[in-house]
Amino acid sequence: MTSTRGDLDRLLLTEREHWRDGPPHELFARLRSECPVHWTARVTEYPQEAGYWSVTRAQDVHTVSRDWRTYSSASGVTAVSDLFMELMQAMFIGMDPPKHDRLKMLFQAGFTPKRIAAHEAEIRRIVTEVLDRLEGRDACDLVADVAQPAVSRVIGSFMGIPPGDDAIWARLMNTSLAAGDPDLAPEGIQGILASEVPEIFRRCSEMIAQRRERPTDDLTSVLVHAEIEGQRLEEHEIVMGFFLLVAAGNDSTKATYCSGLRALIEHPDQRALLLADPSLIPSAVEESLRMFPAFAHFRRTATCDTELAGRPIRAGDKVVMWYVSSNRDETRYEDPDRFDVRRDPEHQAFGAGGRHFCLGAALARLELRIMFEETLARWPAMELDGAPAFVESGFVNQLKTLPVTLGPRA
Repeated sequence: MTSTRGDLDRLLLTEREHWRDGPPHELFARLRSECPVHWTARVTEYPQEAGYWSVTRAQDVHTVSRDWRTYSSASGVTAVSDLFMELMQAMFIGMDPPKHDRLKMLFQAGFTPKRIAAHEAEIRRIVTEVLDRLEGRDACDLVADVAQPAVSRVIGSFMGIPPGDDAIWARLMNTSLAAGDPDLAPEGIQGILASEVPEIFRRCSEMIAQRRERPTDDLTSVLVHAEIEGQRLEEHEIVMGFFLLVAAGNDSTKATYCSGLRALIEHPDQRALLLADPSLIPSAVEESLRMFPAFAHFRRTATCDTELAGRPIRAGDKVVMWYVSSNRDETRYEDPDRFDVRRDPEHQAFGAGGRHFCLGAALARLELRIMFEETLARWPAMELDGAPAFVESGFVNQLKTLPVTLGPRA
């Protein structure tokens, strides 16, 4: 499985050196042009494991996403490594039909349009309360002071997490998803398996026991008392379902909000458009999702020999769908690296369709709209106050610091 494209043969795409300042967009542009389905022969962090295919164009990502029979989620879904395989297979994102469909249906009961719409006033209250804490300050870190507490409380309110535990769950999620980042997860994957994973199971098991005794109307209780064909979920399935929702709820909106706000600060003409016409904010949300998807990739595993974009995929090969690349595909978007709040694009930030389209897409869009509205209405002249820093990760695509000066209050 070798390429004939010179230095791209030797490219190890997920090496940390390529991700210290966010996704390597220039590398992805080369791959889309010269080798849109690219083989990486090895991963230095996981020398015992085979390499993987990188799928970088939107149409090919769409193909892989919708063909679950050829590209399975049940044999590894969220990373280029199989290290977390057993945990992933307890989540519906790590399953194929029919089990995936039955389990996801339970979760969808908590994410109906009606239920999400009913939370709009509460989400706005949470966001304004977080922003109120900045009164009297000249500067803040948008990640730590705004995005993290706001999104933690929103998903916490859905799951029934007490407000006093928000910071604990945020720490557990940040460390677990940012494995290898020297600040967020200095102990690496082995440290996460030894420390964070047991704590997640312990805390979640306590909540499960409470809901068994005293059912509530939160999503944790829904999972505890749900039945699939007359059978209740096993405890590890509830725990991993809980983890999936809390992890996605913490990371997805936080990531796109911070990167979107940074883009508005760095492109004052685009911010001026939103300030003049707030009805453009939903379009700005979609453009932020396109340019700054919260997760750089998801993965499938080939179930049989096949071919993709002329490349021979063998049964058992890992196939990685790079959303940070497909969302900037030149064949789909004009001037794809330009941030344009009027573009209102379709994109693959929530997946490329099919069964694994993001369950929380409507909630994320609602949160982002409210957070953009309330932040811009309060501090329309915010500026950077130092260099932002990215999480060093080929999986989570987010800033870990975004220092800003707030500027005059509107």
